[in-house]
Amino acid sequence: MAADKLLSAIDARLLLELETDPRATVLALAQRLGLSRNTVQAHLARLDRLTGLGPLGGGLDPSHLGYPLRAFVSIEVVQQQLDAVAGHLAEIAEVMEVQGLSGRPDLLAHVVAQDTSDLYRVASAILAIPGVVRTDTAIVMREVVPRRLDPLLRCHLARAARIP
Repeated sequence: MAADKLLSAIDARLLLELETDPRATVLALAQRLGLSRNTVQAHLARLDRLTGLGPLGGGLDPSHLGYPLRAFVSIEVVQQQLDAVAGHLAEIAEVMEVQGLSGRPDLLAHVVAQDTSDLYRVASAILAIPGVVRTDTAIVMREVVPRRLDPLLRCHLARAARIP
């Protein structure tokens, strides 16, 4: 990824503040970070252009943090240790989210990595968690249908219009 598309330390600090308080004003962010309002505004505008961050903050792509590789790790666990395994997974920074599934596998983790060697490290860290029996890793080759909310919003609005 081009260096101009990677997030700066200021960008990362801003995003952390916005994770804590998504409705923070530019002035509040500037005060918390010890920056000028103009600096904060410029970084927010850059983040919006770069990531499509938008008003709700959901568009950040981990590749902008230097993690362009995405994968899904299927995880089978010892059932009595499921909660402990989940706690350990939450401690691995590259684990973006974990879903509990019915049947096999028990868990599905969405992970990111810098490259395949880094993915090997992340997958090994998951496999080393006490209670993890087996893993299977599938690398995302490309995004076919991106995460979207518009169709659900339109469906919700249509349903609401039909209710008297």
